[in-house]
Amino acid sequence: MSDHWTPAHHAVEQEDAEALARLLAAGSDPDEVFSNMTLLTHAIDVEGDGSLQSGQPLTVHTTAVLLAFGADPELADPDGRTPMDMANHHGHDLAVKLLQAHISRQAADNR
Repeated sequence: MSDHWTPAHHAVEQEDAEALARLLAAGSDPDEVFSNMTLLTHAIDVEGDGSLQSGQPLTVHTTAVLLAFGADPELADPDGRTPMDMANHHGHDLAVKLLQAHISRQAADNR
């Protein structure tokens, strides 16, 4: 990733859910794409990779904030990876459950 991230992608990279929520509330696009990642695929990647590197339990804060602000749980990034692909790749069960719940809700709303 570039050193010149968008503010929202920087908040995701830092796992700063509060800053991310402020940016989204101020109008940042929850489906923003930068450096071949959507905010949601980036969040899941950072959460999964951070847990792997630190040995700490998986978190789901930034993923939850993005979904709460309307990020599309099925939007693939430019490389074709969906948020679910990223969650499964990292064994991120918390993200998988959140994504499934949002996808189910969207399907129910569209009926």
